[in-house]
Amino acid sequence: MGPAIIIPIVVAIAALLLGAAIGYYVRNQTATAAARDYEGERQKLENEYKSLRQTLEQEAKERRKELEDEARTTLRERRKEIDAEATKQNNMLEREEKRLERRIDEVERRSEKINKLEQKINARQSNMDKRDNALKKLEEQKEIELQNIAKLTEDEAKEQVLAIAEKSSRDDMARIVRQIESEAKEEGERRARKIVITSMQRVASIAVSEHAVTIVPIPSDEMKGRIIGRAGRNIRAFEQAAGVNVIVDDTPEAITVSSFDPVRREVAKRALMKLVQDGRIHPAQIEKLISDAKREVEVIIKEEGERAAYEAGVVGLHPEILRLVGTLKFRTSYGQDQNAHAIEAALLAGAIASEIGANVDIAKRGALLHDLGKAIDHEVEGTHAAIGAEIARRYGEKPIICNAIAAHHHEVEQESIEAVIVEIADAISGARPGARRESLDHYIKRIKTLEEIGQSFDGVEETYALQAGREIRLIVRPDTVDDYKAKVLARDVAKQIEESMQYPGQVKVTVIRETRETAFAK
Repeated sequence: MGPAIIIPIVVAIAALLLGAAIGYYVRNQTATAAARDYEGERQKLENEYKSLRQTLEQEAKERRKELEDEARTTLRERRKEIDAEATKQNNMLEREEKRLERRIDEVERRSEKINKLEQKINARQSNMDKRDNALKKLEEQKEIELQNIAKLTEDEAKEQVLAIAEKSSRDDMARIVRQIESEAKEEGERRARKIVITSMQRVASIAVSEHAVTIVPIPSDEMKGRIIGRAGRNIRAFEQAAGVNVIVDDTPEAITVSSFDPVRREVAKRALMKLVQDGRIHPAQIEKLISDAKREVEVIIKEEGERAAYEAGVVGLHPEILRLVGTLKFRTSYGQDQNAHAIEAALLAGAIASEIGANVDIAKRGALLHDLGKAIDHEVEGTHAAIGAEIARRYGEKPIICNAIAAHHHEVEQESIEAVIVEIADAISGARPGARRESLDHYIKRIKTLEEIGQSFDGVEETYALQAGREIRLIVRPDTVDDYKAKVLARDVAKQIEESMQYPGQVKVTVIRETRETAFAK
């Protein structure tokens, strides 16, 4: 290695060492300056802390002194107030004590006066007792003298006076009672007649109601063979699907549908009419048309139930109750449409309730639902009133509504005036001319039963049923039945009819007693 190479290396190393020495020196100086600055800052902060601490301590001492001065001032003022209040209370107590002392003195003075008055009263009472004794002796002497003159003792004289007064009072009382009864009866009949007439005038409905039709017309007797089908296949399929009996007899151009269920009968009637119109009669078509008819009838039932509730003004009924009310569209009683009857009875009940101040909503609701049981009375055992009350109770109707339904035929006791109104509205709706009809055989049987009941009582000479069985007249023997027995007989016959018969509306019982005396002039 030559000198030309070594010299640059030595120079480079020397430069590096010199740079390192200079860098160390500069760093050391910088660190020393930073340390001096830090120490100065620390000293400055300590001085500020000491100054701030002294300032705070001085302020705290001054604040403490101020608070102590305020407390002393407040305490002095409060002590003054307490002393003033105590002085005031002491003054009040002193005044109260003086007032009580004066009151005591006054009471003592009054007590002395009362004692003096008691002494005077006792003296007067003693004098009065002496006078009473003298008067009693005088009265006894007078009574003895009167008894000697009248020949009667005191008790006998009292009895005679009381007997005369009692007889006079009883006569006056009987006369007044008869007058009041007569006036009350006339007023009651007048008001009842007015209420019923007003209610019937406000509810104007069609007298002739629709009746369930079970006769299905057909275009010709040839159609009967097609309805029966080969070996009775079609008619058996129809009866099985519809749940009814189809009667094909010699009646020209007509087929009879028979069923205890009015809804089934309506479904069968509609399906059979569609079969006749369509002409395609076979088991598959029969099942389809009966299914369609069932859906149509269900829609009609729902619509009729909602319509009845709307027309009657009754809201909040359960959907199942509405469906049963709609089912009454196909149920009749003596030929009267029970759906229309329920609406009419509800309107009548509302009118009567408004006239006499009863609850209109309860009366209308009970009347609308009173025949609810007739919708399923062919399926459930029991009377329609009991069935309807149980249905209403099951679907959340109030007990007063259930009682009105159950009691409208007196099967249970009526618990409210609204229940009586429901019964009246039912009777008015069913008793209107043309509202109900019955078969001739049933009518004749009812007339005969009425006359037999009348003839079964002693003293009845002849019995006549009048006005289509709405009145029965009994002609009695005057020598056997007097006026009082005639009244009793009318009540007994009416009670016997109520217990043994079923009839629309009401039956009037009239007992006629006629006395004839004959004499001849010769």
